Amino acid sequence: MRRIGLAVALALGLLAAPISAEAQQKGARIGYLAADLRANAAWPEAFRQGLRELGYIEGQNILIEYRPADGELDRLPALAAELVRLKVHVLVSEGTPPSVAAKGATKTIPIVFAASAMR
Repeated sequence: MRRIGLAVALALGLLAAPISAEAQQKGARIGYLAADLRANAAWPEAFRQGLRELGYIEGQNILIEYRPADGELDRLPALAAELVRLKVHVLVSEGTPPSVAAKGATKTIPIVFAASAMR
């Protein structure tokens, strides 16, 4: 999961220039899309730990918007679209169905796949 934190940090670094002054004051906004956070409860904490090791602290210099589908995979496209409307700076997707939904929701926001078997 440290690699995911590093990938998100790199994506945020690449996006730092175009982020508005208001967003920079509040910190970067990360969208976290998951099929079911209860099934992989350790993943979000490992993700936050990896970010902390890189100096990104949730609530201080980053905001993470969590959108779990609670096992209802048909909800994923709407949840991904909601994250796009929130103008997150990067999307993190946990697993293949969330990755596919994220890919379908945006062509401009970087997507970091935490785990995926995309074709």
